Amino acid sequence: MTESGASHAEVHDIIAKLKDLPGALLPILHGIQDKLGYIPAATVPDIAKALNLSRAEVHGVISFYHYFRETPPGKTTVHICRAESCQAMGSRQLEAHVKNRLGIDYHETTADGAFSLEPVYCLGLCAASPSMQIGEQLYGRVSADLFDCVIKSEEVSA
Repeated sequence: MTESGASHAEVHDIIAKLKDLPGALLPILHGIQDKLGYIPAATVPDIAKALNLSRAEVHGVISFYHYFRETPPGKTTVHICRAESCQAMGSRQLEAHVKNRLGIDYHETTADGAFSLEPVYCLGLCAASPSMQIGEQLYGRVSADLFDCVIKSEEVSA
C-alpha cells in the first residue's frame, strides 16, 4: 500500500473492525471513504484479502456505485441535482454551465484541487428547482449567475 503510515493504519483498522459483518464490503468502503475522502487503489488488495474476494470483485463494486471516489476530492465539492424536478426547471443548462466554468466533468476535480463536481439525485429542494449544494450549503432556484457568484466567493475564501 502506498498510502502514508497514518492512512495505512486507519484503513487496516476499518477493515479489522468491519470485516466480520454480513455484507462487510460496503461498510468497509464507506468507512475508508469517510476517513480518507476516497478509496485509494492501493487499498483494494487489502480489502480483497480480508474478505476473501478477488481484486476485480472489490474494484467492480467501487466502480459500480457513483458515490465512491477513486481519487482525492477537491477542497470543496459541488453537487448538482439531476432529479426530474430540477431537470424540468433547467438543471441540464446549469450543469453545462458549471462544467464549462469549472473545466471538469462529473466525478472530476479541478487541476488546482479546489473543486470536485458530483451529480446528486435529489437535494429535497424540489419546490426551488434547480438546486445545488456547494460544500455543506444548499442553494435553490440556481441560475448560472448565482452559481458564478457563489463559486467566486468560494474561490476568494480559499
